[in-house]
Amino acid sequence: MSPAEQLTAMKARTEKFIGGEDILKRLEAGKTLRVKLGVDPTRPDLTFGHLVVLNKLRQFQDLGHQAVLIIGDYTTRIGDPTGRSDTRPVLTEAEIEFNAKTYLEQAYRILDPKKTEIRRNSEWFGKMTFLDALQLSRQMTVAQMLVRDDFAKRYDSKTPISIVEFLYPLLQGHDSVMLKADLEIGGSDQLFNMMVGRDLQEQAGQAPQAVLGMPLLVGLDGEKKMSKSLGNYISFNHNPKDIFGKVMSVPDATMWVYYRLLLELSEDEIRGLQAQHPMEMKKQLATRLTDKFHGEGAGAKERAEFENVFSKGGVRSDMPEFAWATLSGGATEAGIVDLLAATNLFPSKKEIRRLIEGGAVKIGDEKVSDPALKVAQPSGELVIQAGKRTFVKIK
Repeated sequence: MSPAEQLTAMKARTEKFIGGEDILKRLEAGKTLRVKLGVDPTRPDLTFGHLVVLNKLRQFQDLGHQAVLIIGDYTTRIGDPTGRSDTRPVLTEAEIEFNAKTYLEQAYRILDPKKTEIRRNSEWFGKMTFLDALQLSRQMTVAQMLVRDDFAKRYDSKTPISIVEFLYPLLQGHDSVMLKADLEIGGSDQLFNMMVGRDLQEQAGQAPQAVLGMPLLVGLDGEKKMSKSLGNYISFNHNPKDIFGKVMSVPDATMWVYYRLLLELSEDEIRGLQAQHPMEMKKQLATRLTDKFHGEGAGAKERAEFENVFSKGGVRSDMPEFAWATLSGGATEAGIVDLLAATNLFPSKKEIRRLIEGGAVKIGDEKVSDPALKVAQPSGELVIQAGKRTFVKIK
């Protein structure tokens, strides 16, 4: 691609692109860009929200530029205040290291490992003295920090803001200085932090990085940002059944957002698909995303299972099987809640009761409405459905 064509490709599916003219000049000069994406390993799983920025980073790799994935093992100890109304909990070093390892394993499903430079910001922050930290703190004022929407709201509502949270944007910006980044990718909610990087680079005598803000992926509810804390997410490590089923649960309008940001279809391609039946298009989306993380053919298998259950009133052919004695402890009858909890397929007994009270649990064709129901040992086998996608066979 020519420099101008590359710049057009870089801008595709973005929400904000600051510094594009400088990037064009660097491309015209034949420079290989150093493109930074930072992730703090706060939890062990990446979600489809991360897929949006990883897709963009992979695009830069395909254009011949250097992808730099920075693992914020040091900044995780502070916790990014973006979008927070309170202070994040502190993780142990062991938890951070475990999460970092899983992040890399998952990120390489999207990125080319041979073209990815991995850095940890403990490389430089771990060597800083307290005086170094004070010198870094001089580079921004409290007034500048309070321009940030998250901090301004918390300050006005008298919600505590720790001094260490004020340091976070400075640390993220200093990463860009240490990496000599030409461009930083992040969610649009990261714009403040990424702009700090531009300021610090200029103060250090470097050419300022361009800032590329990606849209925030909405979750399964079609309204709020995809988030583990809200439970409206799909993770890279979800099994094929859950990826397919969760995609099928999104609102029709959200489906097209996923086509655009997760499968990277153009607007013309999407307009062509919108002429077809929405249910078919959602099944194709679910199939392609399942294949992306579990290999070709996994999506077709899940589609067949889905259609058997939801279109033909059948049950899943691959449902887990349990021996009655294993779940009941050898008793001849057991409570429905205890029975399902013993399968370890549910996060809690509270969740099982919620499903029962919501009319989402059936034994065979009979709906269960009483969480106190006692189930007798079957002479053959029984099938219990809990929710839309969970089936259990008990022999």
